[in-house]
Amino acid sequence: MCALSVPTIALTRGTNGEEVLIPQLGLGTYKIPDDEAECVVRDALAVGYRHIDTAQMYGNEAGVGRAIAACGLPRRDLFVTSKLDNPNHRRDDALRSLDATMGALGLEVLDLFLVHWPLATSTGIDLVDTWRTMIEILHSGRVRAIGVSNFQPDHLRRIVEATGVVPAVNQIELHPWLAQSELRSTHAQMGIATESWSPLGRGRLLTDPVVVRIAEAVGVSPAQVIIRWHLQNGLVVIPKSTHRERMIANADVIGFTLDDAHMAALDALDQGVRTGSHPDQVQV
Repeated sequence: MCALSVPTIALTRGTNGEEVLIPQLGLGTYKIPDDEAECVVRDALAVGYRHIDTAQMYGNEAGVGRAIAACGLPRRDLFVTSKLDNPNHRRDDALRSLDATMGALGLEVLDLFLVHWPLATSTGIDLVDTWRTMIEILHSGRVRAIGVSNFQPDHLRRIVEATGVVPAVNQIELHPWLAQSELRSTHAQMGIATESWSPLGRGRLLTDPVVVRIAEAVGVSPAQVIIRWHLQNGLVVIPKSTHRERMIANADVIGFTLDDAHMAALDALDQGVRTGSHPDQVQV
């Protein structure tokens, strides 16, 4: 099985000074049931994906783990991300849930572990305390890098000011309709890699007239146009598909580039439109 030719981004170094490189393109597994995840991830690895994104909340870590165990690839060739579920923010719950995650995935070391949602307005939850637990997990050596997901600029500043530890990644909803310019600027200032979930706007962007026009001009699919937009913006992108043919097409984005006019036209689509929840609305 040959790996895709995918660029990497260097993440904030861990406590041991190890350089952690995240492939800029990976496979998302949101809403893929556990009994299907093994087949889907197996196909993704077979066609060359080496970055797999899952989460405790998704309930499919075991299926992902079975695919990893069966693939025969060296562990060093894979990059695996999971995320802390909302009920597990308190220290003992977080440590216990990490044990379960590692067991389900069949891994001794996880490449990236994220706080899935900040829960900044949830009673009895303090995002600084949660981040301190994540730092403890990093120090344990069981994960190579730690980060967050769906954090807003004030959330990021709060945890960094309290601990001095900068998240390696913030995984956020991001696509041309929701370009997140302010948040991306904060990331750039703080040295945080930006990772895009729902990079195709849950499919809604595929029929946007501007996207379709650019796809026709370049001779590629609308999905390829949008994924290429993410890559050229220096973002990590994790499109989800359960179909092998679409996985192959989604990864076939290295052999062309979008010119400045195309990028500007896509940038101009930003309307602040979310397809998922706003972080301030998510609670335990």
